[in-house]
Amino acid sequence: MRAIVIKQHGGPEVLAMEERPDPIPTPDQVLIEVKAFGLNHAESYFRSGGWANSAQITGIECVGLVREDPSGHFAPGQTVLTLVGGLARSLNGSYAELVAAPRTNVAAVKTPLSWEALAAIPESYGTAWTAVMGILALERDETLLIRGATSALGQAAINIALHAGAKVIATTRSNDRRAILEALGVHAVLIDTPNLSARLQTRPDAVLDIVGTTTILDSLAALRRGGRGCQVGFLGGGVALNVEPVFQIPNGRYYSTFASAAATGTPDFPLTEIPFQEIVERVAAGIYAAKPSRVFRFDEQEIREAHRILDQGRQTAKMVVRVG
Repeated sequence: MRAIVIKQHGGPEVLAMEERPDPIPTPDQVLIEVKAFGLNHAESYFRSGGWANSAQITGIECVGLVREDPSGHFAPGQTVLTLVGGLARSLNGSYAELVAAPRTNVAAVKTPLSWEALAAIPESYGTAWTAVMGILALERDETLLIRGATSALGQAAINIALHAGAKVIATTRSNDRRAILEALGVHAVLIDTPNLSARLQTRPDAVLDIVGTTTILDSLAALRRGGRGCQVGFLGGGVALNVEPVFQIPNGRYYSTFASAAATGTPDFPLTEIPFQEIVERVAAGIYAAKPSRVFRFDEQEIREAHRILDQGRQTAKMVVRVG
């Protein structure tokens, strides 16, 4: 099979197309013929060496057809999606024509969506659903603050929260991207600053922080008493956070994290808790706006260009790669 590999850490130029042996699934894996995959900041961190313990073939998600399932749970030719569960870390990932994914991290869907459109869903919507509807337990008429809202994950969270009947305050670091958030129907757009909490006129019930350690303490300070905060990303960089909880976390606020690469598909966060069939149906019906911002070919130069865009933060929605 053909695969995009990382033989050494560095910039996008280290990504190279190579021929690799077809993976052979273990009894607890599913062999998937990859049709398309989404691009994620995690893969940029793996490529650059920012995160340790990465596989040579990167990629944390994909969509495609079942080639083989030793257990017989999934049928050959069935349309499936898969995300994380060790992909790109302990297991070779999805930047390839074939991937052997843990069965616990594979879900079957039926959909008229194109492969490109379907590939924009797994990681962004899986993470957003788990954080917004699971961990934060957002309810109708509550207010959700999303920091880093123009990211693919942020836009997925907006779609989910608005459809659930919540009010959304969304932030962006660039005034040029205000229109993206307004088009999604958020109730307010704010330009993000380190002291955002001091500028809020209304204290939200919950906050989804995708910017990361540079903003999370201010995000918790923004919450009402009893409010819930969840950190799910590192758009502001993977800076270490040294915290004295008693003195720095505001009293009466709840703080959680969700690291999808480590938790998705585990007993605590089984894939069955994410209603992927409903999600793809809502995308197909136009209820969730999840159209990819750009589709790349499965080509060395194309994927290098996609990683340059990731590194520069120039994407305006989910970018995907079409395989074949």
